[in-house]
Amino acid sequence: MTDVGTPLATGGWGVEGSLALLVVVTVAGIGTGALFFVSLLAYRRRQTRQYRLVCVAVGVLLARSVVGAGTVLGYVPMPVHHFLEHSLDFLIAAIVLYAVYAHAPGTPGESTP
Repeated sequence: MTDVGTPLATGGWGVEGSLALLVVVTVAGIGTGALFFVSLLAYRRRQTRQYRLVCVAVGVLLARSVVGAGTVLGYVPMPVHHFLEHSLDFLIAAIVLYAVYAHAPGTPGESTP
């Protein structure tokens, strides 16, 4: 069985130096990077605010992978990691919900047929 972290003196598990976590974060980063590239292409093709918001949300998702890799590699301390990750989660949700709300059919101010 592969160790997923390093035992700490406090009885918890650290993530610094974990090869398994680094592989997972790297694969997630590659996948999210590909999605970000596709979202950039979609935005370039459509040039609308909706597509820009989706592109920004996926870009923030990519930033989460960078923070995760930084944590595993020891550059981002765990308290900073948690603050950043949860802040980025909130930002992604807010952007997506705003995009849906602001650009949904029947948005207030639009006339309906």
